[in-house]
Amino acid sequence: MKVVAIGGGTGLSSLLRGVKHLVPETITDLSAVVTVADNGGSSGRLREEMQIPAPGDIRNCIVALAEDEDILAKVFQYRFQEGEGLKGHSFGNLFLSVLTKITGDFLDAIEITSDILKIKGKIIPSTDQQVDIVAEFTDGAVIKGETQITEYGKKLKGKIKKIWMEPADVKAPEEAVEKIKNADFIILGPGSLFTSIIPNLLVKDIRNALLESKAYKIYVCNVMTQYGETDRFTASDHIKALHKIVGKPFIDAAVVNTTTPPDELIRKYLKENSEPVTADVGDISRMGITVFGEDLLDTGSYVRHNPEKLTKTLLKIFRKINKRHAA
Repeated sequence: MKVVAIGGGTGLSSLLRGVKHLVPETITDLSAVVTVADNGGSSGRLREEMQIPAPGDIRNCIVALAEDEDILAKVFQYRFQEGEGLKGHSFGNLFLSVLTKITGDFLDAIEITSDILKIKGKIIPSTDQQVDIVAEFTDGAVIKGETQITEYGKKLKGKIKKIWMEPADVKAPEEAVEKIKNADFIILGPGSLFTSIIPNLLVKDIRNALLESKAYKIYVCNVMTQYGETDRFTASDHIKALHKIVGKPFIDAAVVNTTTPPDELIRKYLKENSEPVTADVGDISRMGITVFGEDLLDTGSYVRHNPEKLTKTLLKIFRKINKRHAA
C-alpha cells in the first residue's frame, strides 16, 4: 500500500511519527511532500543568507521518520542557545544547509540526511526552489512571507481572501509528482491550513498530480483554530478553503476530533485567541465527504493530535477502503 502525506510544520511530523510504525507491514511505500515556504526563525535566516529552500520542516519530518529516535535524531533537533551567529539555529538545519552547498542539490542533501538517520519512508519538498507565499486580506492589504502573513492576520483587520506563491511557475520534483499520482491514499494535514498545507498546493505540479491521482484523499483537520489564519473556522471551512485553492472538490474523507479539551486548556488557548475547531459533521457530510469522528486528543499541556490515536483512525480508514475495493 502506497501512502503520501502532504503538509508541513509540527502537524505533519506528528502524523509521520505515528504512521511510520505501519511500515512495512501495512504501508509498503510511505512518502511525505513537505512545504519549504517557511521564512521565520532558523529556517528563514538560512534561506536568506545561503539562498536555499527553507530546511526546518524537512528536518522535522526526517527526524519523525527516523527508525529509532535515538541520540543522532536528538542531535539533529538540537538548537543552539548561545554563540554568535549560532544562537537560535538547529543543528539539523545547519547540516542540511551545508550538505546543499557541498552537493549543489537540496534534494541530494535530503537524501543523504535521510540515509544517515535510516528513515522509514521518503521526504520530498514540494519544490526545491526558493519560494514565498503571498496573501491578500479582505481589507486590501497584500502581505508577503509565511511569518508576516500570520502576524498581520493577528491584527484582525481582515481575513485571508486570496493566497498565491511567488514565483508562480516553480516546479515540483518529478518524484513528488510520481508518488502522488501512484498513491493509494493521500493524507493532508494536520497543520496550519494557510502556511503548512496550502503552500504545497500552490505548486501547480502538485495540485495537478493531486487531481489526477486516483488515491483516496483524506483530510485531517486541526483540533484548534489558529490565530490570524483560521479564526472561527469550522472543520468544513477548512475543507472549503482547500477545495477553493485546488479549484474543485477532491477530498474523500475528513478526520475530525470530537472530544472537548479540558476546560483549563481551553481557557489557556482562548487567551491566545485560539479555540477548538467545531466538528460540523453534518455540513461535511452534505459535501459528499465521509466523516471519521474520533477522540484524537493528546493528554498534556497542549491541545494537539495524539500520534497513536491518529494512526489508529487512519488504519481503520485504510482497512475499510481496501476491503471495499477488494469486494
